[in-house]
Amino acid sequence: MTPERFNECLRHIRWTPINIASALQCDLSWIEALEVGNADVPEELAKWLEKLAQMHEANPPPVAYRVNRLP
Repeated sequence: MTPERFNECLRHIRWTPINIASALQCDLSWIEALEVGNADVPEELAKWLEKLAQMHEANPPPVAYRVNRLP
């Protein structure tokens, strides 16, 4: 997985680097290295992120609630 796709997957899932570091219970510095290509994304992690991203791509949030505001 390229750093570009890694970042794209995070955007689709709506995760920040802090969110994925928390989910994986790993160092944020490692996630930052993955983001810029200073470390390779492990294959197992890449497959998992691809599945999550594809699910989010295929099932975007409903748009009907975007205009709802509290009075």
